[in-house]
Amino acid sequence: MRKDSLIKLIVCILAIVCAFVFGVRPLAESIRQGLDLQGGTHVVLEAEDTDAAKVNDDAMNRVKTIMEKRVNALGLTEPVIQREGERRMIIELPGVKDPDSAIKTIGKTAMLEFKDEEGNTVLTGTDLKDAQAATNQQNGQNVVNLEFTDEGAKKFADVTSKNVGRTISILLDGEVLTAPNVREPILGGKAEISGQKTLEEAQNLAIVLRSGALPVKVNIIETRTVGPTLGQDSKDKSEFAFVIGIGAVLLFMVAFYRMSGFIADISLMAYTVILLGILYLMDATLTLPGVAGIILSIGMAVDANVLIFEHFKEEYQIQGKTLRMAMDSGFKRAFTTIFDSNITTIIAAAVLFFLGTGTIRGFAITLGLGTLLSMFTAITVSQYLLKLMINSKLFENPAAYGATGFMLWKKEDLQHE
Repeated sequence: MRKDSLIKLIVCILAIVCAFVFGVRPLAESIRQGLDLQGGTHVVLEAEDTDAAKVNDDAMNRVKTIMEKRVNALGLTEPVIQREGERRMIIELPGVKDPDSAIKTIGKTAMLEFKDEEGNTVLTGTDLKDAQAATNQQNGQNVVNLEFTDEGAKKFADVTSKNVGRTISILLDGEVLTAPNVREPILGGKAEISGQKTLEEAQNLAIVLRSGALPVKVNIIETRTVGPTLGQDSKDKSEFAFVIGIGAVLLFMVAFYRMSGFIADISLMAYTVILLGILYLMDATLTLPGVAGIILSIGMAVDANVLIFEHFKEEYQIQGKTLRMAMDSGFKRAFTTIFDSNITTIIAAAVLFFLGTGTIRGFAITLGLGTLLSMFTAITVSQYLLKLMINSKLFENPAAYGATGFMLWKKEDLQHE
């Protein structure tokens, strides 16, 4: 039992330390960062009156909604999309260093038209139900497959029936994408746009068509690549302060609680690796408020271990229990307090997530997830490792576990409770 516990303890500690040392930086660097941490592309659009449509408040709100759909479809998260004045729209895309392709996608008016040889518009984008990029299996061309609404399918069937042997041009913003010859009536309500050089180009076109046409014409009046809004110097100072702060906490835990504090530090390493791993799997975008949520949850993880170890001391010094029994009782007594405090934090994070927007939701996600994980590692990982250490009898002196050290509350207060 003693030897088995020692081997398990060493294996667990080595596994966690190795995962922390070799895994934290790659995980942290693989998580996407927001505009405030890594910079991106800043685009300013301005709406323009035309004979077909005038710029008004309703049209600009619809432009904003369509832009959000296009940006989200590009796979970019935590973008900034906001109106400026009556006619302008500001779009900031985190992580986009080469803005050309993104701008071509989000800036298109997306006025889709089907015209016969006489130039009559027979169908428009309003008749479109879906658009998906694909590669034609027969000729290997990159295409966009169109699917029409029920009403659009009827129109398309009627048009192709009347134009057998003639061409029907497909235009986007007045530019001819393709002009196929109708060989027979098309009754299935589907069509194909060919001529895309790459699959990515076809995918971007499909995104524009799916999100719908802009209600007014928009022009790109400014485009620039921006650095992190925090500034590199601020980022470096923040990272330095974070390292110093965490290092001070780790040293305090070891100095005050000795081997129990060491176990808490190992548990904190496990917490960090698991949290970053989950954020990576969630494909989350990390912003400064999100980092603040992580730091806050780390503080709660340390606080939970302090509660546990103080109850551990109490059970050993005042109740006179053995180390193993004092440890078990300490975890059980601290659980209710830890659970109550963490539940209130999780509720607050849920409120922020459902009622907040943008980076506020990012803060809520990291805070809520971090709180759950901090409770798990404090209650489960710390308890398991400490139990292995006590069972291994690696240190038989209670002082090695901080069980005989100074208590944060008076003995009289505990007896009064």
